[in-house]
Amino acid sequence: MTALDSRRAPRAGADAARGGGRSRRAAPPIVAISVGCPSGVGPEVAVAGAASAGEVRCVLVGDEAVLRRAARLVRVAARRLVVVDGRAAIEQLAPGEVGVWAGSLRLSRPSAFGRPEAEDGAAQLAWIDAATDLVREGVAAALVTGPASKHAIATSGAPGSADFLGHTEHLGRRLRAREVTMAFASGKLVTALVTTHMPLREVPEAVSPREVARAAAALARLLADLGHAKPRVAIAALNPHAGEGGLLGDEEQVRIAPGIRLAARRLARSGPAAELTGPVGAETAFRLAARGALDGVVAMYHDQATIPSKLLGFGEAVNVTLGLPIVRTSVDHGTAYDLAGTGRADPRGMREAIALAAQLAAAR
Repeated sequence: MTALDSRRAPRAGADAARGGGRSRRAAPPIVAISVGCPSGVGPEVAVAGAASAGEVRCVLVGDEAVLRRAARLVRVAARRLVVVDGRAAIEQLAPGEVGVWAGSLRLSRPSAFGRPEAEDGAAQLAWIDAATDLVREGVAAALVTGPASKHAIATSGAPGSADFLGHTEHLGRRLRAREVTMAFASGKLVTALVTTHMPLREVPEAVSPREVARAAAALARLLADLGHAKPRVAIAALNPHAGEGGLLGDEEQVRIAPGIRLAARRLARSGPAAELTGPVGAETAFRLAARGALDGVVAMYHDQATIPSKLLGFGEAVNVTLGLPIVRTSVDHGTAYDLAGTGRADPRGMREAIALAAQLAAAR
């Protein structure tokens, strides 16, 4: 049981049959996993995580030769990787077997560890899209993404690659989601972001009431799915000491506070019920959340969220994209090119991402 599972048992498997007092167990969910950069640790943690996912049935989307090489590195028997070409084949996987999607784009040559080339960047994007389509088309219940190289994808020359800034933005465009929110979840901290991958100098202008409301409402819904009956959410300030009454900036007064009021109105209409507090100095908000006095924190920019998240839960924190029409989770680490090929990459993050994806899919 994962750190998040300990708070709330997944609803999958708890479906009671109507009549006769008998209960039946829901079928284990199917999770599609794009394996990330073939030159990094993604294939290794994907294979290791999928091989230890318990009842969750996993389908890896990536080059078969790369995945079999990864299986050797992490000591997963070759017979456990089974090529599958549809839902029926996935459902026939025996316990302990891991699917490899037959439609995955294949590489023309083995990827060099730590040195991605243009073909590797293009393949990563193709695998992300193929795994996304498996979920969109109902073959799988949730998407998990392995660590990809933004630079390798953006410079690959593949169609649509030049604008790639990260999974969150790409999936939002591909799935035509009106609003997407990046969040990180672990047993010690759950946090969502108002802005994501942008230069720090652009953040103050991007922190608008609408964006604050979007992140706060999305975080409240995630916390409700994780079992919090009335989530306690703090909205962090942008400036030191929450702006010190305007002495250190007025974003708290003119942007964040109106956003909190807007979020409260949105949640009053659509739920869930939540306690919203803020703007709160970021150092205070994360300290209170770490000791359990808050259920979640809305951060204004990338590092304001990821520094405490990785300090408190590195290796366990899961990246979650909220607002998509599908469930998507990811590891909270990068490609780790220095570890690629050693077999020493820690698969805990992938296991947590798979478990949370299955939990959120069940909650839907």
